[in-house]
Amino acid sequence: MAALTSAKSALRKEIKGILRNISLEERKQQSAQVFEKLRLLKQYQDSKRISLYLSTKDEIDTLPILKHTFDTGKEVFVPQYRGKTMEMVKLRSMEDYETLPLTKWNIKQPSTAECRENALEKDGLDLIILPGVAFTINGKRLGHGMGYYDKYLKRCFQKQSVKPYLVAVGFKEQIQEDVPVNEDDVPVDIVFTGQ
Repeated sequence: MAALTSAKSALRKEIKGILRNISLEERKQQSAQVFEKLRLLKQYQDSKRISLYLSTKDEIDTLPILKHTFDTGKEVFVPQYRGKTMEMVKLRSMEDYETLPLTKWNIKQPSTAECRENALEKDGLDLIILPGVAFTINGKRLGHGMGYYDKYLKRCFQKQSVKPYLVAVGFKEQIQEDVPVNEDDVPVDIVFTGQ
């Protein structure tokens, strides 16, 4: 277990170093390519209720995806962190997004004081778009180390009769031959990166 933990943190450190060297132009280009792949994905097109992370500058830009989900009439849910747990709560519109407060991590997040629809308390989710640090082509995912998504997905699978389709998105530089995982790490259905 200790060996796995240190392998994970070594890889996180390595990838963070690589990500720092990706130019803004390259980030924009890869983000656009990921958006295009997602837009053409049948599971995305068929989904009514989608969960999407709100990106930081070191991640694939999810703003075009967010705009598209609203434009196509889908319901959108975004992460809301409360201590050690994460919920997916409803975002109503692009205006709603614009007015979200920033967290200490500099990520927009709905205020915990506000009452919003919780995805798992109503109709669940059809598709979840996940961030991560490193991925393999066949769906292994290394997160940021807090386990928010893995814990959330397990709760989601228990509550929903139909599992949501899991799409991880990242830069091509985040794809690895292999990624250290254990039984708590939930694999994803598909990984989209830029070319």
